[in-house]
Amino acid sequence: MADETTSSSPTIDPYEYLQFFPNPDGTATRKRNALLSKTISDPDHDPRVLFKDFPINASNKTWARIFLPRQVLDSSSTTKLPLIVYYPGGGFIIGSLDDSIFHDFCSNVALEYPAVVVSAQYRLAPEHRLPAAYNDSMEALHWIKTTQEELLKKYADFSSCFLMGLSAGANTAYQVGLRVAAQVEDILPLKIKGLILQHLFIGGVKRTESELRLMNNLTLPLCASDLMWEFSLPHGADRDHEYCNLTVGGGSDVLDQIKQLGWRVLITATTGDPMIHRQVEMARMMEQKGVQVKSHYDEGGYHGIDVIEPEKRKAVPVIMKEFVNSAMAPQSVKDIVG
Repeated sequence: MADETTSSSPTIDPYEYLQFFPNPDGTATRKRNALLSKTISDPDHDPRVLFKDFPINASNKTWARIFLPRQVLDSSSTTKLPLIVYYPGGGFIIGSLDDSIFHDFCSNVALEYPAVVVSAQYRLAPEHRLPAAYNDSMEALHWIKTTQEELLKKYADFSSCFLMGLSAGANTAYQVGLRVAAQVEDILPLKIKGLILQHLFIGGVKRTESELRLMNNLTLPLCASDLMWEFSLPHGADRDHEYCNLTVGGGSDVLDQIKQLGWRVLITATTGDPMIHRQVEMARMMEQKGVQVKSHYDEGGYHGIDVIEPEKRKAVPVIMKEFVNSAMAPQSVKDIVG
């Protein structure tokens, strides 16, 4: 997959590709596609990591999964682990934290970082268009801060929390971060230290060079991402809406508050992602606003490779450690795409 990133055929059917079929009543029928093809089962799970599920909002059918390295259960240490709140991807219209690629990724981060990881499920569009996913994800933070669950109260350091996600999950982590930065007192004792944005799902009306060059990319063709935005954005909105085009109008004014709070932001991407130009632009914009940004770009690859390929998945905790432990000296975003 990594070497076959483009196709000469312009006739990709995004509905068939995503196995996503809208219904006349505004709902959608979802079938298992090539990437989100398998949910986790106990025999497939790494036994070195404990996981446990919890409901958040029964009426919205939202829930969370906590991951904890089993070794801390047997340790006499009273030192708590950093808390990572993770949001899965899927373009806001497909996907679940129960998909094996997201489950395995969170399990690996919990073990290798190590950390307590809370993966939070949000409602999907078109049944629940944006900002429903953002609202649900904020509600997950409030659940974390108020729950009496021992796995969190005893083992998670609420003063060292990072919001993280891949693709639409990264978009969600960013949007939730903006909300939290504007009202930090509301989620205390949770204290956000930064954002980790993997392969950020971002768009706009005007096409970028990388979108045109990789429009028939076999992992995420442009027609598929367009479809995701069409069914997830509020009715009547185009791709320059602030939920999609994160740099429109120079970006959110709340970024000034993120700067004042001293949050750190890690943006990871690959040059094989059709959205790479927008991701680089996003990093530059945040940097220009004085936000502490660190960017990690891999040559080649494809959108979502960090959770799909085992070797890439194993490398992420190392990148995270370097990011969190770095002095975050001022640096320029590397211009790798011209």
